[in-house]
Amino acid sequence: MSEEAVQQAEAPTEDVHYQAVEKEGVVTAIWEMQGQRHIRTIDPRSNEGKQILALFETAA
Repeated sequence: MSEEAVQQAEAPTEDVHYQAVEKEGVVTAIWEMQGQRHIRTIDPRSNEGKQILALFETAA
C-alpha cells in the first residue's frame, strides 16, 4: 500500500465541499475541498464547473 493510500485510509472522513474564488465579482475558479484540505481546482467554464455553479444558483 502506498504512503498516500495509508494517509487516506487513516484520515477521518470529511465531507467534500466547494468554494468559489471570485475576482471583481467574477468566479475565476472553484476549489474542491475536504475539510481544510484543497483537493483540486475546477475551471468554472468547464462542464463540471458550470454544473456546480448552476447548483449554487438554484440553492440561493
